[in-house]
Amino acid sequence: MGQHMDKVVATAEEAVADIGDGSSLAVGGFGLSGVPNVLIQALYGRGSTGLSVVSNNCGVDGGGLGLLLAVGRISRVTGSYVGENKEFARQYLGGELELELVPQGTLAERLRAGGCGIPAFFTPAGVGTQVADGGLPWRHGPDGSVAVASPPKEIRAYDGRDHVLERGITTDFALVRAARGDRHGNLVFNKAARNFNPLAAMAGRITVAEVEELVEPGELDPDEVHLPGVFVQRVVALTPEQAADKGIERRTVSAPPARGAAR
Repeated sequence: MGQHMDKVVATAEEAVADIGDGSSLAVGGFGLSGVPNVLIQALYGRGSTGLSVVSNNCGVDGGGLGLLLAVGRISRVTGSYVGENKEFARQYLGGELELELVPQGTLAERLRAGGCGIPAFFTPAGVGTQVADGGLPWRHGPDGSVAVASPPKEIRAYDGRDHVLERGITTDFALVRAARGDRHGNLVFNKAARNFNPLAAMAGRITVAEVEELVEPGELDPDEVHLPGVFVQRVVALTPEQAADKGIERRTVSAPPARGAAR
């Protein structure tokens, strides 16, 4: 194996060392699942600010991207969901950050398209709403007014149905988390933790992956690889403690059946 193919970086801190102020980031995860928490913590420690983040949601209060949000390091978010994060809602409504809300499927395809070199595409999602017509509040003024609104987008009819033009997304960096990865950057994700991770990884010009288990090249069956290493530039192996540190958003359990109740 040539040395240049070995993408493993010794520490998360080293892996994010060149993510400077004003960088754009695509970040994997959905709620608390599949979030690259170790890389986010390292970026928090680096102190980078003015970040533009593309992610389904912006973490939760005190977790994930919420760490960066709480200290005012994020200036713009492109995402689908604000809920579960009171600080995110407060900053947006108070005009402290800009937010571009995107339908979730459209966000996924914008990341994938950017990663495939497709600059734009037409979709029926959002036609007849402010997503297509413009006017979504991107940034509020301190008095609650709309300081910056989304612009109208091009509409074109295909097969008798209107579609809206959406732009592909590329970012300076991407941060993702995988269950397994090899030194070449080939990644395997675990069930629902796959979510936006492969798409975010494709969109980043420099993609950093934290992996719960690092294996040698050849150990992954090519048919089980979810994301080929061509999209990954840096790999960080997690400790067993870091790999096991996973939150549960809402612990929901059923009451045990009453004794003698029919099953």
